[in-house]
Amino acid sequence: MSAPAQIAKTPAEEALQRHFEAVASDLPARTGSSAARHAAMARFGELGLPHRRIEAWKYTDLRTALRDVARPAVGSAARVEPAALDAALGPFAALDTYRAVFVNGRLDEALSSLPAIDGIDVSGLAAGASDERATGGRLEQESLLALNDAFVTDGLAIKAAREARLDKPLMIVSARTGESDLLVTLRHDIDLAPTSEITVLETAVSIGGTGGQSNTRVTAMIGDSARLTHIKIGSLTPVVDLATWTTRLGRDATYRPVQFMPGAPLARNQSFVTFEGEGGDLEFSAGVVANGRDHIDTTVVVEHMAPGCRSRELFKAVLDGQARAVSQGKVVVDRLAQKTDGKQMAQALMLSEDAEFDSKPELEIYADDVACGHGSTSAQIDPEHIFYLRSRGVPKAEAEALLTEAFIAEVFDAIDDEAIQEVVVQLARDWLAANASR
Repeated sequence: MSAPAQIAKTPAEEALQRHFEAVASDLPARTGSSAARHAAMARFGELGLPHRRIEAWKYTDLRTALRDVARPAVGSAARVEPAALDAALGPFAALDTYRAVFVNGRLDEALSSLPAIDGIDVSGLAAGASDERATGGRLEQESLLALNDAFVTDGLAIKAAREARLDKPLMIVSARTGESDLLVTLRHDIDLAPTSEITVLETAVSIGGTGGQSNTRVTAMIGDSARLTHIKIGSLTPVVDLATWTTRLGRDATYRPVQFMPGAPLARNQSFVTFEGEGGDLEFSAGVVANGRDHIDTTVVVEHMAPGCRSRELFKAVLDGQARAVSQGKVVVDRLAQKTDGKQMAQALMLSEDAEFDSKPELEIYADDVACGHGSTSAQIDPEHIFYLRSRGVPKAEAEALLTEAFIAEVFDAIDDEAIQEVVVQLARDWLAANASR
């Protein structure tokens, strides 16, 4: 009997293996033992980069799209001046937040201002694998997480005691700098005790035009009646952005994730949410604006494992040029999760005939007393709406801009913090003015 055919490694897969062999001894022990890292890399060797034959990656063939991988950000942290960081952050720098700043994958305490209040503990990540119970072991087949376990250099451990409240948002900034592109790998763990509440704002910047790739993992446990608001703003300078969020909700817990991607050459934001306690509430909102040959994938898997929970997913994309957006939303309802209320909606505004929108909603229901549904639309700007505005003296270009902004703005309504909402709305407005064709 002949031996099974071996799939040839791509240049990116070979580069990852080469990079790991070169830096393994320099990776920090506190974020993963040598044995755990080598085991994770061996798991990646078996899995390889995800490709279109894997159903969840049907529209984002990373094996084909990722041509090469930058060198990992390992070693001594680079120095960044506060003024340079603020300039890169733009209007985000003026927000009244705590800050955790990572420079080339390492926490920079001089640039950070971590909270020091009773009941809230924010510190550098300690060694130990992230909890995967949120997906019942499904993440074992996620090669991005194997790579995260292998290469992770730093991150945050965020803990809130019972009834603790963070008085203002915590902004996590991943900054990259230097003459060559970098692979930055971070992991953040969030643990909220019952009835606690925090808001986390996550973004990334480049200082000096440094590019490359990022692989970020965020795990969250939201205790009974606790509330987590997690806002992610994609890199303010385009990089390949790969991110995985895994979240578990306790009884009557509230989760408010908001994602906004202001363009990216290649991005995959995948979220796995599990309701473990009765009465949980999820409101997931994601917005994408893209042009050129941008490819941005938003994938969400929601598992209702307890009764009486509510989930809402809203995805909106504005696409120009040859940009491509992917929206995959899957809702799984366990047989014990009666009284589940789950809805999904995905919408795209097409500013170009060459743009592409791939929408794939799924419902997997094993209970009989549920209210679940999904919808998806894609269209160009309605000529009647343009006509209405022009008949009232609004120039055509301004009318198109107003309608485009109004379309994407629904995503930002989910941001409760008015100051953050204003900055994100302005970011979207500026991006559309600079990048959308008229």
